[in-house]
Amino acid sequence: MSVSSQKTEGRPNLSLLALFSFVVSFSVARTFTTFSPDVNIIAGGYHIHHFWYGLATLAIGGWLGISYSGERTDRLASILFGAGGGLIGDEVGLLLTFGDYWTGTTYVLVIAFLSFISFLVLFMRYSSVIFREFSGFARRNASLYFGVLLAAVSIAFITETNDIVISIVSGALTVLACTIVLAYFMQRIRQVH
Repeated sequence: MSVSSQKTEGRPNLSLLALFSFVVSFSVARTFTTFSPDVNIIAGGYHIHHFWYGLATLAIGGWLGISYSGERTDRLASILFGAGGGLIGDEVGLLLTFGDYWTGTTYVLVIAFLSFISFLVLFMRYSSVIFREFSGFARRNASLYFGVLLAAVSIAFITETNDIVISIVSGALTVLACTIVLAYFMQRIRQVH
């Protein structure tokens, strides 16, 4: 057993806790702002956004996580870190556009972030199983999967563009992908006979 897997098994599942906390915090902030858009804190002429509370919560969670050790403290640090990230994530569109809280950028970035983090959490948790499964899977059929993936991506580019250069390159890649898939099946047929 590797050192990293021993570390993961001996600790609570902190990354899932932080991810859950992020989602709840983001959802609560977005819901509150949707139903109460006129509730603002203004101090000394400054409009205090919940981004600042998120930044403070993130910093406190991070500080707890690196300064103290223990199952309860680790869980608390994960919850604070995730909640702070959710509050910041809710206002990412406002920060990037300098004033448009309702921009679609927020949703795109949060969905991309959640997808990446979910993948990372699952990968870290099950990396040995994933590697074992994938290596056996790819060893037997790597050219088929590569050909199908290349064909799918190339065809998507052909259908989505009006640029002649992209169409020609994608068309050539589609032909190459079909050739790879055909060669795979011909090799399989030869092995059967």
